[in-house]
Amino acid sequence: MKFQGYLRPDGKVGIRNYLAVIPTSVCAATVAFHIASQIPQAVALANQHGCCQIGADHEQTVNTLIGLGKNPNVGAVLVVGLGCEGVPIAKVAEEIAVSGKSVETIVIQDCGGTLKATAEGTRIASKMAREIAQLKTQEFPVSELSLGVECGGSDFTSGLASNPAVGYASDLLVQAGGTSMLSETTEFIGAEHVLARRAKSPELGEKIIQFVRDCEQRAKQMHVDIRGSQPTPGNIQGGISSIEEKSLGCIHKAGHSPIQGVLAYGETPQGKGLFVMDTPGQDVESMTGMAAGGVTVMIFTTGRGTPTGFPLAPVIKITANAETYSKMTDNIDVDASGIISGEKSIEEVGKEIFQEILEVANGKMTKAESLGHREFGIYKIAPTF
Repeated sequence: MKFQGYLRPDGKVGIRNYLAVIPTSVCAATVAFHIASQIPQAVALANQHGCCQIGADHEQTVNTLIGLGKNPNVGAVLVVGLGCEGVPIAKVAEEIAVSGKSVETIVIQDCGGTLKATAEGTRIASKMAREIAQLKTQEFPVSELSLGVECGGSDFTSGLASNPAVGYASDLLVQAGGTSMLSETTEFIGAEHVLARRAKSPELGEKIIQFVRDCEQRAKQMHVDIRGSQPTPGNIQGGISSIEEKSLGCIHKAGHSPIQGVLAYGETPQGKGLFVMDTPGQDVESMTGMAAGGVTVMIFTTGRGTPTGFPLAPVIKITANAETYSKMTDNIDVDASGIISGEKSIEEVGKEIFQEILEVANGKMTKAESLGHREFGIYKIAPTF
């Protein structure tokens, strides 16, 4: 099993070839979007943070931006700063450059404002875009793929059908030597002990359980019982009765492979196999963390339907709800409702999903990509001061 990908200087392999325009703060985001809008293969990230953050929250934003710049789907990076934000522009650029990619910076205040910065940034970006456009794809084994699994707008069909089918596809990738990543700590609650039993060591299993304890503790510090706020109203309308039921359905996306490691938000896996990342249950922030960790393609199951995509990685949408597929055909890539109707098995649909991953890796455009869905958000862990 092979796919056509882009070999990066650090040895990683991407399936897309983006020029990432990364604003280091919300104050630089508009200029970043102005620049990217003029360059076909450029993508700007809608960073809403970057200033007045402290401690671990500040570090997480910095590390996430660096990780996104290092993502294998990115061929080159233009870092756009205002000039007085908290995120150090030079550090972000220097750390991304460690990957061997071409990295440039512009500072809006130094350029003399929006118009001059946009003009200078566009000049630099156009040159970088021409350079990465000359990169040729090469054939690679499927073991070079890094998959992120996500769910959102879940209903009863998610845990019964689409999530187990995705888990089967995830296992196929891991068995072929690839990497798969499960996230959304909020949606491990009540099933964390089941997931922890699959860790390759007791220490790793304890880390998974600790992720959930910490998540619940953060909620209690806000005087909220998270078990009372989950499942969401949409989940309940879709037939999910409790957080435990939702979590048991969520973890099916990871199949049955042993867990090789657990990761902090945005952390890059060391090695191959199945990994668990500590992220919030909010879909977009979870996807951002996995992309910062190097994921190059994502599978997103949805029972009730969601159009969400991501700027730096194609997102494959799957539903096992026949009504949702009928209503949102323009958004859903794979119809898994045959499992619910009894026409197909979980294994059969899992193989279809795995084939879809390979086709997308070989350049097939997902529906989220074709519609321009590039939702983005970095997880904040503390108030802004």
